[in-house]
Amino acid sequence: MAILQMTELSKLYSKGGNQVLALDGLTLSVEEGEFTAIVGPSGSGKTTLLNIMGCLDIPSSGTVLYGGTNLGTASERELAAYRRSHISFIFQSYNLVPVLTVRENVELPLLIERKLGKADIRARADELIAAVGLSDKAKRFPRELSGGQEQRVAIARALVKQPLVVLADEPTANLDSHTAEDIMELMHGINEKKGTTFIFSTHDKLVMEKARRVITLRDGRISAEHRS
Repeated sequence: MAILQMTELSKLYSKGGNQVLALDGLTLSVEEGEFTAIVGPSGSGKTTLLNIMGCLDIPSSGTVLYGGTNLGTASERELAAYRRSHISFIFQSYNLVPVLTVRENVELPLLIERKLGKADIRARADELIAAVGLSDKAKRFPRELSGGQEQRVAIARALVKQPLVVLADEPTANLDSHTAEDIMELMHGINEKKGTTFIFSTHDKLVMEKARRVITLRDGRISAEHRS
């Protein structure tokens, strides 16, 4: 089942008095449970596409259907509400809150949503912390963790609200090769066990090798696609 359908997507920016076409009539469908990498050289449109997927931006033209909801012409408030409920992000810089513990960082999206009681929030956070292998670090602060452990916290935080899709922007960029391998294995395992949809924007060959679908962008269009 397609959870995301984008049709004839174009995005035009004004930059320094010039018009820049970041996406040029791109059409893409993402199925539930995919483990997909979006690749391409700088300026190919990866960041713009990820921003539209993440409801951080809207296209200049084209349609965006997310879970059957048309977001192509949504207002900023509507985009923010949809993003808060259905989309999670994993960043290369982790973006943890330094003054919060591991558990508090993971609980944060649920506290913002205000849909669950404190006991349920704690239980779900602890479940995800255990799933990423950090139960013994639940009371630690980010400064007390390694880079790989911080990224594991970021993964738990992304999953805690049970999102429709997880968007990961260069999630292995700040990790050594061994830790990057562990992190990719962790996300691959979560994808297989829980069916969580992951979409990566990356230059890392390791991520491309682990992905079951690799989409290559060039000049705002899909230039190649590979499935394994």
